[in-house]
Order: sequence, then structure tokens, then C-alpha cells
Amino acid sequence: MDKHKEEQLLYRISELIKENKELTKQLKELSNEKNRLNKEHEKLENIIAQIAPEQLPQELKLHGNQRALRFEMATVLYADLQGIKRIAREDSSFDMMDELDNIFLQFNNIVKKYKIEKIKTIGDAYMCAGGVPEKNITNPIDVVLAALEMQDYMNHLKEKYESQDRQFWDFRIGIHTGPVTANYYGRKKLSYDLKGETVHIATRIASASDFCEINVSIMTYEMIKQYFKCDYNGKIPVKYKGNMEILRVKKIKPAYAVNRRLGKEPNQIFMIKYLLRQFTDLQENILDRLEKELPSFLYYHNVKHTIDVINQAELIGYGEGVDDEAILLLKTAALFHDAGHIIGYDNHEFYGTQLAKEYLPQFQYNQQQIDRICDLIMSTQIPPNPNDLLEKIMCDADLDYLGRSDFIPVSNTLYEELKEQDKIGDLNQWNQMQLKFISGHQYFTQTALSLREVNKQKQIERIKSLINGKEHPER
Repeated sequence: MDKHKEEQLLYRISELIKENKELTKQLKELSNEKNRLNKEHEKLENIIAQIAPEQLPQELKLHGNQRALRFEMATVLYADLQGIKRIAREDSSFDMMDELDNIFLQFNNIVKKYKIEKIKTIGDAYMCAGGVPEKNITNPIDVVLAALEMQDYMNHLKEKYESQDRQFWDFRIGIHTGPVTANYYGRKKLSYDLKGETVHIATRIASASDFCEINVSIMTYEMIKQYFKCDYNGKIPVKYKGNMEILRVKKIKPAYAVNRRLGKEPNQIFMIKYLLRQFTDLQENILDRLEKELPSFLYYHNVKHTIDVINQAELIGYGEGVDDEAILLLKTAALFHDAGHIIGYDNHEFYGTQLAKEYLPQFQYNQQQIDRICDLIMSTQIPPNPNDLLEKIMCDADLDYLGRSDFIPVSNTLYEELKEQDKIGDLNQWNQMQLKFISGHQYFTQTALSLREVNKQKQIERIKSLINGKEHPER
């Protein structure tokens, strides 16, 4: 090949590589936009679900009073109780049905405890689902915890029956995680009916289980395996899916159980890991509210700043070697530390603690954790004066931008925010104030010092240049 053709080929290859990179970028952007639109669609459907049918516009009405929602990740539990004919030979039908009602009543109490939605009872079968109607990332864990309580209750009831030499129900549970369509009915209180292959697979797993077993699909297992001890239990044929692996749930893993041998009740370590996973739901909830309710003049104290502080709190926390609970407390405090701006600008830290006290009990934070989070939020007041390591991490995360290369444009957003509220004079006055503040500022943790201190000193020199008129501010 002559040199000219070789150069042409290389040029063409180079152009194809560039085109491929551009197409990959566009594909990623389209995928992100699709995910965003799907989330918006689900939010709108959940809003519509709370509206009485007669108040809906005609184009949103379905046949009769039935409406439908789509959930991409729900966990369906199907509990199958068998043995009506066998038990009926010994007990009257009324006694038998009373006993079945009592069992289902206990199941209702259990699913309510774990914020799972009871779907329906079908004769002697019981169905419930996590992640419906409120989406949450922890629903596979919640459903398995509920299943273990159901199993424990039924085992105790079985012992009671056997002590009286009476026949007992055959009881088995199947669990599967996947997408579902939820048809919903009613006005004041909505009721749900699930459709889709996720329901079919859960019932299929239950029918393939032995007495008093809890079996889960491989999909559910992948989401719970960190927390629960499970044994491989073979494969079952599933229509249109071929053979599907199932696993038998034995108990909570010893390291995460109050009683390591029994493995029935989660301990504090379990709950910390659970709350860390659940933080995704809490964060989405709060950030969504901030996007809707923060004043428009908050150019600095906005959602982006909150996300920055959450990320830096986690980064510095790991750099300082703190444990998982400390990371949870730091990230949660970072999420709420500026949320109080939706109530008021001044004293927003205090208002942030009030919001934390409102939300966190709903997400199973205990009172000691809530109090600690409130202390961390208040530690971000200016000037920073932290009392311990976690407060030092929190303060360094909040003022991380002082040592970043984008300090000038970020600080200018704070200037614009204050200027719009008539809290500051001209830009030169602002730069002088910034110079005084940043010169007197200190990073408290070794991690922040190593990451930001050198660049912070460079920013001091840049501000001096701005004040002396040697450099124009970045806009």
C-alpha cells in the first residue's frame, strides 16, 4: 500500500473512531433521557392514582373504575395454604374458616409492619407485594423479612396443632422480583390487583416448594444475598422462561442477626446496611422536593450543591476511616443540611433539622441517629466550629469548593444569590469578603487538607489578583 492510501485509510479510521464516540455519547444521552421520562411518567401515574375517577379528564379514564400503573421493580410474595379437605374432616367448616381468617389477619399485620401492600386473598392463598404502590429499592429485603415472620408464625401454630393431635395446613411461599402492572380500584381507599409474569412466577415457585419453605427466584436472590443465608434448591420449569433456578431462604446471616443461631431478627449491623441502601429512596424524595420548592434565586444553595456535599461527605468519611453508620449519618445530614431553604433563608440549618425530624422516622432511623444527624446539620453554620470527627468531615464537605479549581465561578453564584436578596454590595466588596473568609478558613480533616489545601492557597492568590484588577472574574 502506498503512503498516500495509507494516510487516507488512517484518516478514515480516525474519523470512524470519532463518529463511534459521538454515537456512543448520543446513545448514552438518549438512554438517560428515556430513564428520566420513565421516572416522570411513573410519578404522574402515582399522582393520578390518588384522584377519584370522576375528577379525571376523559383521556385519562379507563374502562369502568379501573386504572393501571406500571412498576419496573416489585417483589411479589405468594403464600399457598393447602389442606382444606383434610382439615375439614376433623374441624367444622366454620372453625376452619375462622382459623384461616386469623392466619390472614396475622399476615396483614406483618405486611403492614414492613410497608408491603396486601394484594388479595384467593381462597386459601395470600398475595402481597413490596414496591407497590410506593416505589422503593429495599422491597426484596422487606418481603423476605415478612416471609420469615410468616414462616415463624406458621411453625408455632403448627406446633400448637400437633400438640392437640390436629391436622395443619400445608404452607409454602414463593417470591419473585420483576415488573408488574397494578390495576387499582376504589376512591377513598385504593385496592390493587397485580398482573404480569412476575405474579405467575411467584405462584409457580410457591407450588414447587415443600411444606413451610420460602423459595425465591434467582432475581430476588441477587438482591438479598448480602443479608440472608440461602441454599440452592434446583430448577423449576416456567412457561415461556424455560428452567429457572430457585433458592431456599433459611435465615438472616449470623453476622446480621440478633440471635446468630435462629437468624430471625435483624441486628443493628443489618439495619445500617439496610438504611444505606434505602438512602437512595430518601435522597430521591428530598431532592425532588428541593427541585420543586427551592426559591429561584438560590444559584448556589441548590440541588447541585446538596449532591456535591453528599458525595464529598462520603469521600472524606471513607478517607478518614469511619464506619458504615457514620457514613449513613454524614450522607443523611448532607442531604438535609440546606433543605431548610425551602422554609427560610436565614436559620436554614435549624429548619433543615425540622425537616429531618419529619422525614427520618418514616425511613426507620432511630431517635439517637436523628439527634446525631441534627447536630451534624447545625455544625455547618458559619463560621464552622466542629466538636468531633464527624462534624469536621461535615464542615469540610460543605466548604469543599474553597479548594477546588472551580472556586471562582462557584463563589460567583453565591454572590449572585446574595446580591438578589440585597445582602451584599458590589463584586469587589464580595471578593474582599471572600479573601478574608478563605484566608481565615481551615480544613479540619487530613483527607480534605491533602485534597484541597494546596489549591485553596492558589484561589487566595487569584482573589487577590481580582481585587487588584489583574484578572477578570470568571462568569
